[in-house]
Amino acid sequence: MSNIEVLERPSDGDNPRAHWPQAMQDELAEGHANGVVGSILVSETDRVRVWHLHLPPGKRCAFHTHVLNYFWSCHSHGTARGYYDDGRIQDVRHYPGETKHFEFPKGTSFTHSVENVGETDLLFTTVEFLDSPNDPLPIPDSARLVHPD
Repeated sequence: MSNIEVLERPSDGDNPRAHWPQAMQDELAEGHANGVVGSILVSETDRVRVWHLHLPPGKRCAFHTHVLNYFWSCHSHGTARGYYDDGRIQDVRHYPGETKHFEFPKGTSFTHSVENVGETDLLFTTVEFLDSPNDPLPIPDSARLVHPD
């Protein structure tokens, strides 16, 4: 039994997201420049960025774009709904320890948003590799962890 359920497939024609509400299509367009791939950037070196993502039930993160090779690991049970730039909408049942790896050759990326449609908090750690073929997107200071003095 798969832990992925495709809810909607891409629309036919020039706009694979034509079946989405216009506001969500507009939000995705703005997300192409958003490199904030988690709730908070907890660590950054010359080699990696380490993110935490915390999504309470019913919450959705902003659309964001992945350009760097990365992996994520889940720390909780729960169900996430993904909205992808190719028009797919799918639910994924996550479990602690689940880990996925992604690579992006030069000039490639993907943009998406994740919504918690389950009843428990979703917790992930994402590690991006800064030595990837693509240049990293900028990260605003507001997305960075403020270390206590």
